[in-house]
Amino acid sequence: MKFGVLQFPGSCDEVDALNAAARVGDAELIWHADRDLKGIDAIVVPGGFSYGDYLRAGAIARFSPAMESVIAFARDGGLVLGICNGFQVLCEARLLPGALLANVNLRFTSRQLALEVVRADTAFTRACGSDVDTGGLASSPVRLSIPAKHAWGRYYAGKDTLAEMEHAGQVVLRYAPGQNFNGSLHDIAGVCNEAGNVFGLMPHPEHAVDELIGGSADGLTIFESMRLTVEGAPA
Repeated sequence: MKFGVLQFPGSCDEVDALNAAARVGDAELIWHADRDLKGIDAIVVPGGFSYGDYLRAGAIARFSPAMESVIAFARDGGLVLGICNGFQVLCEARLLPGALLANVNLRFTSRQLALEVVRADTAFTRACGSDVDTGGLASSPVRLSIPAKHAWGRYYAGKDTLAEMEHAGQVVLRYAPGQNFNGSLHDIAGVCNEAGNVFGLMPHPEHAVDELIGGSADGLTIFESMRLTVEGAPA
């Protein structure tokens, strides 16, 4: 299992993402100007401030040479994980629906959050635990403790789009009650595309892979789920 982690000018979490991925497989940095994805099995678009977030968060990174290859990789069914700024990039690239707007408090906010795994049967959450009797839709959602840090993380999509996403099971993570500080609609913290191979979330699983450092290793389940999916192993 080999992860590729993109690195843009302005990225600040690519090293943590690389280290997190390396805990479950091989991992390699891919520079934004490089179209060669180096035979990776899954790609991580990390957090940070790609291209300084000039114009709009993720709007310039969406047009980088590496992202051209990522878009093609995703359309061929490859696994793509976007974290924070990476989530914004994937929305800008139309690999995921919706957009990320300014937090309702209009401030950069950093805190540890409780998240509910709405779907525990996806390629990115299958190691989080599931309720097999409900087809992966947990009747009592599994909770993850993962930090978030952003100023533009309020998930937004039109009413019809949200209804379609809910019906299609594209909402993968929600903020637990009382945890939605950014004002995301429907308490959405993470979504996938219709095919289920592209996933974006605002919280940072790469910062929650070692209890000695962050107090939680819950984020590692996201990377482990990807490994299980690629290798075809049972969860």
